[in-house]
This record gives sequence, structure tokens and C-alpha cells, in this order.
Amino acid sequence: MRPLKHGYTNRTVGDGSVVEKTYEGPDAGLRRAREHTLLTRLEGKLPVPPVHGLDNGILSLGFVAGTPGQELMEAGSAAPVLEACGALLRRIHEIAPSVLGAETHDVGQVLVHGDFGPNNLILAPVTPDAFRVTAVVDWEFAHLGDAVEDLAWCEWIVRMHHAEHRQELGRFFDAYGGPVPAWPVRQAAMLARCADLERFCDRWESNGPGVRQWRERAATTAGWRE
Repeated sequence: MRPLKHGYTNRTVGDGSVVEKTYEGPDAGLRRAREHTLLTRLEGKLPVPPVHGLDNGILSLGFVAGTPGQELMEAGSAAPVLEACGALLRRIHEIAPSVLGAETHDVGQVLVHGDFGPNNLILAPVTPDAFRVTAVVDWEFAHLGDAVEDLAWCEWIVRMHHAEHRQELGRFFDAYGGPVPAWPVRQAAMLARCADLERFCDRWESNGPGVRQWRERAATTAGWRE
């Protein structure tokens, strides 16, 4: 087993056949249970890693072939990656909210991934100019909420980490195919998520480096213009 790239919150290792995820930080048990439940229920409905088991607090998953979305973005394939992101996000938001076990929910609420972006998609080429999603990973922050949460966060990931490809965001929204909230609504959702992550980090290590990082990122986000 060796550490996998791009893991930030938890310890994730793999051997090319199996991936093992050990959850760390606040509410680790709740996040682990949520992801285990969702991956089990979403199998066959969405491209997700197959669940092998949950033992001693470690979630064991099948390895899924493909390349992480952020690596493809960095390699110059931003447009097809973002198109794949948009089409897949629409499928997520069309899943019945009951997948989370909720018997009732507010009108308009959808299944929100909670950390959606090319960073949490594994993709494989279909043609030189198109990709298919082989897996959506990291469902630990999933919940019922407003579609703008995922739409805005994918946009945030691109603006913050792939700013040179910001002009391709139109491909993402077009592929999603649904109404896109106005910029002030999207920016407000970005700032709300930054605040959530600042609180998460503060619970983990009070006023630690994670807290300061998310404050800085929130300030940067507040300064963006459409």
C-alpha cells in the first residue's frame, strides 16, 4: 500500500487493486458512515468506486482506472474535463434524495456531493477530445441541499486552482444543462463553504494553519468579480 496523491483530509492508500481510506479530523465516524452508505446505495446509479468493506474504521474500496481530473486540467484538457463534470453533476442532482435515507426534505433540495469538482473525479478518454467519468470519489460531505452548492464549488475549484482555465467554465455550466444561479448567489455559496471549512479546521486545530488558510481563501474569493 502506498499513499495516493491528492488526499488532503484523510489517509488514503492503495496498491493498484484496493484503496483503503482512514478518516481523520472532526466527525470522522459520521463522515465515514455517510460515505459508506452512499457508495453502497449509488452503485449502479452513478460511477462510484465499489465498496469492499468497512473494518476497524477503514473503508476498503475497489481501485478504479483513470486519471484524476485536476491532472487532466493541468495537462491542457480543461474543456472536455469540465464538460464531463457538468454532465455528471446533473446526474447527481437527479438522484432521488431518499438515497440519503431522508423520508422528507424541502422542495427543491437535491443530493449535494459537498466537495464537487475535477479534483474528485476520475476520468478515462473516450476520444482525444472527450472523457467519461469512471468514478466520483469523496462523498463524506454529501447532504441534501441546494444545487448551487455543487455548481459554485466546482467553479471555485477552477477559479482557485486552475485560474488559467476559468474561461472554460461555460462548458461546465452548458453541460450541466440546468439553470445557473446569478454570480452573487454563486459567490455567496462559495463564501459559505469557505466558512464551513474554516470552522471544520478550527475544530480540528484551534486557530491552526488550516484556519488561517481558509480565511485567506475566503478573502480572495470575496474579491472575485464575475
